Amino acid sequence: MPKPRKAQVSLETTPYYHCVSRCVRHAFLCGIDSHAGKSCKHRRQWIVDRMKQLAGFFAIDVCCLALQALLLAPTTQCDVKLQLAKFFIGP
Repeated sequence: MPKPRKAQVSLETTPYYHCVSRCVRHAFLCGIDSHAGKSCKHRRQWIVDRMKQLAGFFAIDVCCLALQALLLAPTTQCDVKLQLAKFFIGP
């Protein structure tokens, strides 16, 4: 049975979390798709820019980002003080 996120994440233990997202069925994030023969390298900068934008909306810092043809794996740091500041003060 799956656990709720509040039972899995403990910011007291560690504020750093490694997230992984994979593409399946040959849907390439970036790089050259050998099956279709298309280059998806232009998406790399889109993904980096979007991660920076989303990190600004939420109370996280992206410490590092592994971006491969079929894999996106950011390591994030949760910042509770920043989250509380955004909640009470606003953007």
